[in-house]
Amino acid sequence: MTSNSIPDDVRRFIVNTVPSIPHLEAMLLLRDRRQPWPVAKVAERLYTTEQKARKLLSDLVRKGIARAREGDPDAFEYAPTPAQLGAVIDGLARAYATHLVEITHLIHAKSANRAQRFADAFKWREAG
Repeated sequence: MTSNSIPDDVRRFIVNTVPSIPHLEAMLLLRDRRQPWPVAKVAERLYTTEQKARKLLSDLVRKGIARAREGDPDAFEYAPTPAQLGAVIDGLARAYATHLVEITHLIHAKSANRAQRFADAFKWREAG
């Protein structure tokens, strides 16, 4: 598969919004069920701790993808804002179902680039 098989809007969304595979999986989990997910259930489904699941869900809230359920801060629901964001996430879900490896490589490449830039900041520079 070539990188052209992922729609441009989905590619931009991944690059600008999805920092990790667990973030992507949490987003798609909320999207598929369309009802509130308790933090404990998200943690169970993603094979992680409740603390990490809460952080993932809080990140999705900050990005306008989810919201805490009114009256229950331990449950989160899919709520993309603005509405066009929902269409992009729908496209991402379709692309992920058919181009899983390509999308995971795109997400991991972002992480590798950030790690390399961080490592480069500590390289010795020759004077003169």
